[in-house]
Amino acid sequence: MAKEVIKKDGTKEPFDPEKIRKSIAAAAELANLSEEKKNEVVEQVATAVIQMAEGKEEIDTSELREKILSDLDRVEPSVSAAWRKYDQEQKGV
Repeated sequence: MAKEVIKKDGTKEPFDPEKIRKSIAAAAELANLSEEKKNEVVEQVATAVIQMAEGKEEIDTSELREKILSDLDRVEPSVSAAWRKYDQEQKGV
């Protein structure tokens, strides 16, 4: 599994799979999914993202974000839309 995540500013921090789950869950919450559907989406997408990270020593946050959003587009588009809306409103991404 990836040991480190490379942030936008170039700093590194330990890879934390729980952060992936929490980020997806927060977006699912914004999309007003039922608790059952939210848990299903979080598990399905987080598992795929974590598996992708397993083959790498380091991974960029941009690569993680891209994988999460592409999987959410496929699995539950309302969640990826909520994620992107949040990014635009809060971070100007």
